[in-house]
Amino acid sequence: MRLFLWFLLAGTVIGAAYGALLGLMFRGTGLIGALIGTIDGAVITIPIATMEVFLFRTRWGRAVQRAPFLVTFGVKWLVYGMFIAAVNLWSPGVLVLGLMLVTGPIPRAVALLAVLFSFAVAFAILLVFQVGQIAGARNLGHIVLGRYHRPRPEERAFLFVDIAGSTALAERLGAAAVHRFLGNVFRLASDPIDDYGGEIYQYVGDEMVVTWTVDEARTDARPIACFFAIAAALQGAAPEFEREYGVAPRLRAALHAGPVISGEIGDTKRNIVFHGDVMNTAARLEHATRELDRQFLVSKEAIGYLRGTERYVLEPLGPQALRGRETLVEVYAVTTV
Repeated sequence: MRLFLWFLLAGTVIGAAYGALLGLMFRGTGLIGALIGTIDGAVITIPIATMEVFLFRTRWGRAVQRAPFLVTFGVKWLVYGMFIAAVNLWSPGVLVLGLMLVTGPIPRAVALLAVLFSFAVAFAILLVFQVGQIAGARNLGHIVLGRYHRPRPEERAFLFVDIAGSTALAERLGAAAVHRFLGNVFRLASDPIDDYGGEIYQYVGDEMVVTWTVDEARTDARPIACFFAIAAALQGAAPEFEREYGVAPRLRAALHAGPVISGEIGDTKRNIVFHGDVMNTAARLEHATRELDRQFLVSKEAIGYLRGTERYVLEPLGPQALRGRETLVEVYAVTTV
C-alpha cells in the first residue's frame, strides 16, 4: 500500500504540472489546468499502479512478468500507452469539473501530439521499471545517481539464505527441474524481502544474499523478521512444491553485520559490490548451521545493531570457531516464540 500511495502521489503531482502547462499554453489559466491535470493524473495512476503493485503479484500477473523481456515490455507499453492516450483525449478532469464550455477543448493537433506524448511517457517509465527489475531498482538508482561511484565505508547487515537439499533434488529430477524449483523459491521470497526493505545483493547457486544498511535493518529487527516471513511464505506454498517436485523447500540462514567498503566495479557491466570481513563471516556462519544443527544463526554483532529482538527466542551457542577464521564469533540460534 505504501508503494501504491507513492505511485498515486507521483502521478497526481506530474498530472498537475502537465495540466498547468497545457492550461497556460492553450486555456489562459494554469490553476484550472492544474486541477484538471490532478484528476487526470490520478485516473491514469490508479489502474496502472494497481496492476504494477498488486495484479502482477497474482498467478496470472506472474505469467506476464516471467515472459521474455520484449513480450512483457510490449504488452505493458501497448496497454498503458492506450490508456494514457484515452485519458488525455477524453479528459475525466474536464468532465468531472464541468469546465468544457468555460475552458474550451484542446486543439486537434495538440490532442494528437498528446497521444504521441502518452506513448513516449509510457515507454520511458516502463523502460526504467523493467530495467530496474533486471538490475534491481535500488542498484539501478545507486548507479544512476552515482552513490557508489567512489568507494565508501558503510555498516551493513547481510542475510545469507541457503536452500537445503537442492543437490539431492538435482540428482533425482535433473537440472531443469531444480532451476524451476529455485526460481519458485526466490519468487516467493521476493515479496517478504521488499516488505522488510531488504535489497537482493546476489543469487549464488541455491543461495541468495540480502542486505540492508544498519540504519535500515535496525527498526523491528528487519533482517530477522524478513527471514521468518520468507519461511512462512514457503511453508504456505509447501503443498504446491510437494505436488510438483515431491519435496518442500527447507531453509538455512545466517545473519551478520558490520563495516564494509561499498563501491561500483566493472566497465561494460557495472555492479555495486561490498568488500570486507563481514561478508566472509556471514558466509562461514551459514555453513556452520549444518555443524551446529540450527536453522538460523545470528552473530552477537548483528544482534547488537538491531532493535526488537526480544520478540524472538535467542539461544546462546557461545563463541564458535568458523572455518577459515582465527577469531571466534559469538553466535545465537534464533527461533520464533
